[in-house]
Amino acid sequence: MTAPPSNAYAIVDVPENYAEVIQRRGLEGVHVGPSEAESPWVPFGDNAAIRHLGFDVRNNIYSNVLWIKSPGVIGTHKHRGTVVMTCQEGSVRYLEYNWVAEPGSFIYEPPGLVHTLVTDHPQGVKLFGWMQGPIEFYDQQGAFVETTDVWWFINHYETHCRTHGIPINEALYL
Repeated sequence: MTAPPSNAYAIVDVPENYAEVIQRRGLEGVHVGPSEAESPWVPFGDNAAIRHLGFDVRNNIYSNVLWIKSPGVIGTHKHRGTVVMTCQEGSVRYLEYNWVAEPGSFIYEPPGLVHTLVTDHPQGVKLFGWMQGPIEFYDQQGAFVETTDVWWFINHYETHCRTHGIPINEALYL
């Protein structure tokens, strides 16, 4: 199948049996552009930042880009839900596994996994993530430190915005 010429594109009226229900109850899609005005980088420790992209409170799902700015570690953590990530820049590995993710790599983490995220890359790493459920963090002795979930990530974003006079982007709330 070949694509039509660019001047031949048109919106197609697709039949829908449940159009009225979708109109009443459905949600619109969301676009968050690359501008920091739409979603700023929010510090996450001394060497990292998060660019929040979406918060789904009904399903405890949150999406973001994690940027570790230089070689460093995100502490040992356990996922209580599914995590899907892609490596966008740099590289990353887990102490517990024998692989290294590079740009274009896909990472899938089912609930229950425990690992320690490390980047040895001189420019760090940027990871796009779509995460569901809580993440439990532990210290170097295995003692529980904190749980993060959709509410934690919303608070992280909104607190930063309020502190810095940045308007909260309502499009992030799915």
